[in-house]
Amino acid sequence: MYEVLVYVYENYGGGGDCPDRHRLGRRLSNAGFERGDILQALQWLDGLDCAADGICVASRPDAPPASWPAAPGSLRVYSPREIEYLGANCIACLMFLENAGALAPELRELVIERALAASDEPLALDDLKIIVMMVYWRMGASLDALVLDELCDDAGRRVAH
Repeated sequence: MYEVLVYVYENYGGGGDCPDRHRLGRRLSNAGFERGDILQALQWLDGLDCAADGICVASRPDAPPASWPAAPGSLRVYSPREIEYLGANCIACLMFLENAGALAPELRELVIERALAASDEPLALDDLKIIVMMVYWRMGASLDALVLDELCDDAGRRVAH
């Protein structure tokens, strides 16, 4: 499913020219994706649309919508299911993005909800990064170049100095 989401993000990243779900399904099929992966991805995207419709991210005139930090002294407590499914690496990534001002609490909750809806298996960090990019895409929020670089970075190809 994640390969399908990456394809959708890369080809319809602006969001405005993304075809309806039926037409998108046909295009994905023509691109060579398997029917099961397509159906799972389209269902996940429908869930993203439903969940995102109820979110209003507060904004300040001097900052992009996703840069609102959590209220001072607030703490997000993860449930045992979330801890088991997300794992330490994914939770650390979410905390990093939020502390850097790149992920508003409302968007963090949307990312967690969509991550839990993705499958029944523990989530890999690379898959979480795809979900974060899809949430930004759906919300029409732009990513800072450094945040985008972090989300797209392949740690396996890094060279130690």
